[in-house]
Amino acid sequence: MKIVKALLPLSLLLLSGCVVGPDYQSPDAALPAKFSAGDKAASNDVTLNPWWEAFRDKKLNGLVAQGMDENLDVQQSIERIMEARANVITAAAGGLPEINAGGSATAQGQDGSYLRNNTGRDHTETKTLAAGGDASWLIDLFGQYRRAKESATASLDAAYADVNVARLAYLSDLTTSYIEARYNQEAYALQLQSLASRRETLKLTNDIKAAGAASSLDVVQAEGLVNTTLAELPGYQTGFNQAANHIATLLGLPATTVTAGLGRGGAQPTPRYNTKIGVPADLIRFRPDIRRAERQLAAATAAIGVAEAQLYPSLSLSGTIDGSRIIASAATGGLGSWSFGPSLNLPIFNGGRLKANVDVAKSGAQQQYLAWKQTVLNAVEEVENALVALRNNYQTVAALRKVVTSYEQALGLSRESYKGGATSLLDVLDAERNLANSRIALAASIRNLSNNYVALNVAIGGGSSIGDTQPVVEVAKK
Repeated sequence: MKIVKALLPLSLLLLSGCVVGPDYQSPDAALPAKFSAGDKAASNDVTLNPWWEAFRDKKLNGLVAQGMDENLDVQQSIERIMEARANVITAAAGGLPEINAGGSATAQGQDGSYLRNNTGRDHTETKTLAAGGDASWLIDLFGQYRRAKESATASLDAAYADVNVARLAYLSDLTTSYIEARYNQEAYALQLQSLASRRETLKLTNDIKAAGAASSLDVVQAEGLVNTTLAELPGYQTGFNQAANHIATLLGLPATTVTAGLGRGGAQPTPRYNTKIGVPADLIRFRPDIRRAERQLAAATAAIGVAEAQLYPSLSLSGTIDGSRIIASAATGGLGSWSFGPSLNLPIFNGGRLKANVDVAKSGAQQQYLAWKQTVLNAVEEVENALVALRNNYQTVAALRKVVTSYEQALGLSRESYKGGATSLLDVLDAERNLANSRIALAASIRNLSNNYVALNVAIGGGSSIGDTQPVVEVAKK
C-alpha cells in the first residue's frame, strides 16, 4: 500500500508531461532557384525597404507617412492582436489551479409577548458570519491546455502578420491611387495642349476660308475636333477627384479632404531605380500573407492535440473549506467543514463525437497546409507577372517617347504644308489626332510602369514591416 501511495504522485507527474497530437514542423515548398528575370542571389530584408521613395515625390512620401498609423484597416488588424493576446491568456489559464472565495453575514431576530413570558425577554437575535473557499485543478494529463496555448500563441503570431498584410495593402492602394490621380492630371493638361493646338488649326482654317482657299467642310471638321477634345476633359477631372477622394479614405479622413492639396498638380510618379527581388525562397520569409498562413497552419496543427486529448481520461483535484461563526443571545460558537479529493472522468461512450472532432481538426490542418501552399504559389506568380510587365513597360515607354517626338514634327510639317496649299486640312487633323493620342498613350504607359513597379515591390513584401512591433525574424523562427 505504501508503494502505491508513493508511485501515485510520480505517475501523475509522468502523465502530466504527456502531450498528444502531432508536433508542428514548418512546411516546405518546392520552389525554383531563381525567378525568370532574376538571379540566384538572396535578397536582404525587403520588409524594411521604403520602396515608394524611389519615385522621389515628397507629396507621396508625406501621404504614406500620414496614413501609416491612421489607416482603418491597419487599426482593425492591431485590435485583432489585442484579441489574440487575450486568447493566449485564456488558453493558458485552463491548465492552472482555480481558487474562489466568498463570505456572507446574516442577522435574524424575533419580537413578541410570548418570548417575554417564556424567557423574560421580548426580543431574541442571532448573527451568523460565514466564509469559505473552493479550489479546483484540472491536471493536464495529455497536454490539452498546452496544445491550446500553443494554438493561441500561433494565432497571435498570425495576428501580427495580419497587420503587415493590411499595411502592405494600404501601401499598394495608396500609391496606385496617387499614381492614378497624377495620371488624370497629366492627361488633362495634355488635352488642354491639344485643345489649344486644335483651336489654332481652326483659326488657321477660318483664315484660309476667308481668303477663298478653304471650304465650309474644312471649318466644320476642325470645329468637330475641338469639340471632341472639350468632351474628353471632364472624364479626366472625374478620374482625378475619385482617386483623391479614395486617398482621403485611406488616410482615415472624409472624402475631398486631400483634393485641394493634390489639385496644384505634379509630375507623374516614375520609379528611378530597379528593385532587388532576390529568389523565390525569400518570399516565405518576407511575404506577410505567407507568414500568416504558416502561423495559421501551426495553430490548426496544435488544435489536433486539443481534440485528441479529449479522447483520454481527465483528472481533477478539488476541495472546499467552509467556516461559520454564530453569535446568539444564549450561546456563541463556530462551525467548520472541509473536503478534498480527486475525480476521474472517463470518456466511454459519446457516439463517436470525440473521434469526429479529431478528424475535423486534422482536416482543418490539411486545409491550412493547402492554403499555405497556394499562397506561396500565388506569390511566385505575382512576382513573375510584375517582372515581365515592368520589363516590357520600360520598352513601351521608351518607344512611345519617340512616337510623340515624331508626331510633333509631323504636325508642324503638315501645318506648314497646309498654309502653303500643298496638303489638305485632313492631313493636319490627322496629325493633330495622332499627336494627342500618342501623348495620352505615353502618359498611360508611364502610369502602367509605375503601377507595375508598385506591384513588384508589394509582391516581394517590400515595406510591410515598417513601424512593426514584432520583427519579421522573430515570427519566421517560430
